Amino acid sequence: SQHVKAFINETWLERYGYPIHQDNLLFLWSITVSIFGIGGLVGSSGSRYLTVKYGKKKCLLCTNLLMITAASVMGCSKMARSFEMILIGRFLCGVSAGLCVPLHHQYLGEVSPKKLRGFANSTASFFWSLGKATGQIAGQRELLGSRSLWPVLMASCGIPALVQLLTLPFFPESPPYLLIHKGDQEGCKKAIRQLWGEGHHQAEIDDIMKEKATMKNTKILSVLELMKEPAFRWQLYMIIILSATVQLSGISAIYFYTFEVLQAAGFDDRMISYMTLSVGLSELLAAVVCSSIIERLGRKTLVRGGYYIMGSLLAAITVTLSLQDWYFWMPYCSLCLIILFVVVFGIGPAGATISIRAEIFQMSCRPPAFVIGAVLNWVGIFVIGTTFPFIVERLKQFCFLIFMGVLFTSGTIVHLFLPETKGKSIVEITEEFNKLNFK
Repeated sequence: SQHVKAFINETWLERYGYPIHQDNLLFLWSITVSIFGIGGLVGSSGSRYLTVKYGKKKCLLCTNLLMITAASVMGCSKMARSFEMILIGRFLCGVSAGLCVPLHHQYLGEVSPKKLRGFANSTASFFWSLGKATGQIAGQRELLGSRSLWPVLMASCGIPALVQLLTLPFFPESPPYLLIHKGDQEGCKKAIRQLWGEGHHQAEIDDIMKEKATMKNTKILSVLELMKEPAFRWQLYMIIILSATVQLSGISAIYFYTFEVLQAAGFDDRMISYMTLSVGLSELLAAVVCSSIIERLGRKTLVRGGYYIMGSLLAAITVTLSLQDWYFWMPYCSLCLIILFVVVFGIGPAGATISIRAEIFQMSCRPPAFVIGAVLNWVGIFVIGTTFPFIVERLKQFCFLIFMGVLFTSGTIVHLFLPETKGKSIVEITEEFNKLNFK
């Protein structure tokens, strides 16, 4: 951030002959940060229409082109002496991410066999954590976080997009999409053999056929139609609760407070940057653990248990932060609890939530459901980003009590109303929800 702020100030000075006012600099910086979320909201809002019209594979290919364009624009901003290019690049990057996230989760869930569906979905959480950890490592001063190389760091988001652009054409469209919406049974079988290898896959094909038979029609519902449809009321409640709880779990607050906790422990700023990296790596390790246990423990157990443990840890963190001026060793306790909180988040809700979202909706309402979840996610990022500094200023460490209340409430709702989806077909999961929708 310091290098981008300096670049904005230098560019302003070159153009107008005087340095930018501090308030204007803060405004431009805040817009640079928040415009990513605005782009994400725009992208996720259009994901349903594009999925229906072009299919998930083609849409994913297009999002890669958009991300590469965004990376090129941001990477050339310093050379062109234009901070506006960073704004444009960040917006395009957000649009690409907003489109990619719901498409990626749907495609992963649909190309996976039932016995590996939870594992495949949870890998999205692993790569999300890997991206954050890679960014933290590459952003160190000794690597790309220097005054001369920060444009390269901003442009590096185009590398994974380029990899996917070159490899995704060799993958088939999702089998359920081919069978249910295209009516291409041979294409579906060919895609399954390509994805899962040669073998007897008739049981999975029969599950897709049963799903098609239970659907009133193969037309994909709009967002408004899904919200009005009573047969999916409780599925919608669940995706709203799960999406909102991820944002209101306190994970953003935890990352914010890590710096202050380490400062209170007496570490210098250079050492703090390496120690905060340990928090990101802990989340990455937790995502690996989640991928390995999700098929054994189930989604509901990981989400519910994760919420309760995270809520208890927030209570403990509130106590240790309140006492950190009393005892010299208390900040170290706070740091241990923070790392444990991140680990529990990665093992439980982070990966399992993604899997549940992909499993509780039929093919006809999956795209609009993911639009609703994604919009909630991006709105949550924007709201938390704009209001959290004021909440911290008023409540200090007691802000964690708000998140603790959300976690315990959501954990209870999940315990009472969310059916376990492990090892079940979409027809079986729908029958479980029908007991709530039509009781």
